[in-house]
Amino acid sequence: MTIAFYAPLKPAHHPTPSGDRKMARQLVAALEAGGHRVEVASALRMYRPIPHEGNDFETARQEARSIITAWERQGGRPANLWFSYHPYYKAPDVIGPIICRHFGIPYVTAEASYAGKRDRDDWRLSQAIVADALRLARLNFCFTADDAEGVERIAGPERVAMLAPFIETMRPAAAKTRKLHAPLRLVTVAMMRPGVKVRSYRFLAAALARLTTVDWCLRVAGDGADMAEVKAAFCGFDKGRVEFLGELAHEAVAALIDDSDVFVWPGFGEAYGLSYLEAQGSGLPAVGLATHGVPSVIRHGESGLLVREEVPEAFAAAIARIAREKGLYERLSAEARRFVAEERSLRAVARLLNRHLVPLMTPETVP
Repeated sequence: MTIAFYAPLKPAHHPTPSGDRKMARQLVAALEAGGHRVEVASALRMYRPIPHEGNDFETARQEARSIITAWERQGGRPANLWFSYHPYYKAPDVIGPIICRHFGIPYVTAEASYAGKRDRDDWRLSQAIVADALRLARLNFCFTADDAEGVERIAGPERVAMLAPFIETMRPAAAKTRKLHAPLRLVTVAMMRPGVKVRSYRFLAAALARLTTVDWCLRVAGDGADMAEVKAAFCGFDKGRVEFLGELAHEAVAALIDDSDVFVWPGFGEAYGLSYLEAQGSGLPAVGLATHGVPSVIRHGESGLLVREEVPEAFAAAIARIAREKGLYERLSAEARRFVAEERSLRAVARLLNRHLVPLMTPETVP
């Protein structure tokens, strides 16, 4: 099967790293692992931080017409299915529905979201485009319960399927029993952007200031416009206790995680957070707040600890507990590795995608 893939928020080849770009790439890889040929249908980015204007939509319609013309020159309908990743009110998919209606091919979304309050503000035009796409979709894959609730209101529960956040493991995790280092090696991997990212860094700094019963060090992989502000939040610690490594290459992140003990990241505003899964895949227990999408990637008491109280003292206590209870650490570490390898791997997701997508194919949708 040939699948036309489109990510209106951020194309998979975009130069700026982010969780959205990473997930777009992973979905392409999962579809390919399922035996499909995946072609990026368009690189047009629809993301706008302020409400869309009419010319945004017209540009997208022109792109759709260009794709239709190109496909028809090739004999018509060269794809069996259109797969749209992360359409929402700030980045609606205008192109896919036009093409799917023209050629009569199935339309599918992943990580779409629908916020009812946007029907009543300046985003209502792009929100209406999202709603139209959700109703058209033969299936909408949702990563979190919050997203599923919103999408079901528009598309109906029969057109919603859960697709748990997953990762393409950086390298096979060694089947070893982890031993805690002294000092305790904490690690976090996150970009340094304004808003909830900086809020999480400040919260983490406040929590570590209260972690007085454990000898620890923290290594941070990440870069961004607010690096100076993030560093300022940690300026009260002794020299050498917190190390900022900047943006690291894929393999360097893997090595850093493998050389650490516990992954720590509060996760304010996280849709889910792939770094949690990357760390757990290497056998690191993860500590995060029980907020937004974080519970979808950490199983409390099994692969890590979720902190329900959004106070630094509670977060520090969770880290201290892992450091103090050797048996708990070893159990969390083993289950974290199993959880990712067996349930959140690219191979597992490829099988799930096929179970849902292959039945959508009919003789009429095969070129």
